[in-house]
Order: sequence, then C-alpha cells, then structure tokens
Amino acid sequence: MNVKSNIKIWLLAVMMGVSGVSRAQYMPDSVRTACCDTYSDPTTKFKPTQLILPGALIAVGAFGIENGWFGHIKRDVRDEFQTMSHGHQIKADEYLQYLPAAGYLVMGSIGVRAKHNFKERALVTVTSLASYGILAGGMKLCIHERRPDGVGNNSFPSGHTTLAFMGAELIRSEYPLGVGITAYAVACGVGFMRLYNDRHWINDVIAGAGVGILCAKIGYWMLPVWRKVFNLDRRGCCQVAAIAPFYDVERRAAGASFVACF
Repeated sequence: MNVKSNIKIWLLAVMMGVSGVSRAQYMPDSVRTACCDTYSDPTTKFKPTQLILPGALIAVGAFGIENGWFGHIKRDVRDEFQTMSHGHQIKADEYLQYLPAAGYLVMGSIGVRAKHNFKERALVTVTSLASYGILAGGMKLCIHERRPDGVGNNSFPSGHTTLAFMGAELIRSEYPLGVGITAYAVACGVGFMRLYNDRHWINDVIAGAGVGILCAKIGYWMLPVWRKVFNLDRRGCCQVAAIAPFYDVERRAAGASFVACF
C-alpha cells in the first residue's frame, strides 16, 4: 500500500466523520426538540420530595454535634477506625474529592450520553460549587466542632465529602445509572478515608453527603435561570461526535479521525 492509498483512506475517514456530524446538524427540529426541549427537562424542576434525602442526612449529622447519645456512637466509630489504621493515613482523598465533579464536566464530551451540553454542565457545576462554598463554608464558620485529631475547629461538615457527593449526584442526574453508581462509590470512598485519616467524625461525613447532594440539586434548579440570562438556545444544543478509524497495513499503525459538534 503506497502513500497515496494511505492519504485516500485518511481522507475517506475524515469525510465519514464530517458527514456524520453534518447529518446531525441538520436534523429536523422535531428530533432536536425531543432531545433538547427545555420544558421536558425533569432534572431542572424543583420538587419538595427532592429535599427529603439531603435534609435527612444533614439533620442526622447535625444531631450528632452536641447530642450525648450520638456522641458515644461517633467516638466508638472513631476508635474503630483508629484501631484499623494504626495511625496510617491514605492521602488519595485529597485528589479523589475532585474526580466526580471533573468527570461530570468531561464525560459528555468524550462519548458518554449526556442530558445537557457542555455550556450547561459548566453552569451547573459553577452554581453547585458556589452553593458548596456558601453552605459548607458557612456551616464550618458557624459550627465550631473540633476535629477528632484536634487540628482545627471546622470539622462540621466534611468539605471533602461534600465536594465528592456533589459531583456524584451531578453524574447520577446527568448520565446513565451505571456511571452514577460508580461516582457514588468514589464519593463513599472519600468519606471512608476522611474517617480513616481521623480528620472527621461520622456525623461530619453524613452531613457532608447531604450538603453535597443538595448543592448538586441547586445547580440544576438554577439552570433555567441561567438559560434566560445567557440566552442559551436549546434547539441547537445536541452534542454529536463522530470517530472514523483507519489502519496503515505497511507500517502497522492505526489512528482515528475525530470530529465533534457542540
């Protein structure tokens, strides 16, 4: 196979990718509306029942701040983790806390089916992070719970856990169920490590999970507002990506042409 043949194969691959995107760009409005209609977006609609889970987690966590009965439980849990860790710490939580939120932003752009385009996901993320700063930061400033290791009086709620569960709930709301389950597994792992590292009480982690879920929901509830503010047109929002692979027999090399439309 000569150079000209390789060039022809490569050009054909590119044309295949471009044609796939072109067909998607000029799809009928009825099809665009089916996948991009603002008013059929259940993730952005506020429902009082959505407050039950995060509210219950925050309430349980807050109940453990000064309550004597719960105080015995959280001290017992801490003792068990101290026995397990023998003073050893796992530093992975410092990085894993960001993984779900980062995954929420990028997965829709690399082929995972998403409900919203990148701009909308970015707005949801920024709003959720702002809510995280206000809620979690405000609680830490107002509730001076001492950390179990004695370093600081800003233990409640767990900020790492809040951020991890915020990202996990965003992923659960945006992507297929299996992806959401994986994200929640990562978030639970972060909460576990905060206990293992003796940085938080069990009630801090429980409340952090609730605050994180609430922040994610606030991000989606505010999305219709940002659509109006930034004049986002949902009719052209569908994300389309086409990948056309090619293979060079002589050089035994493979590649692919990637074309994306956002």
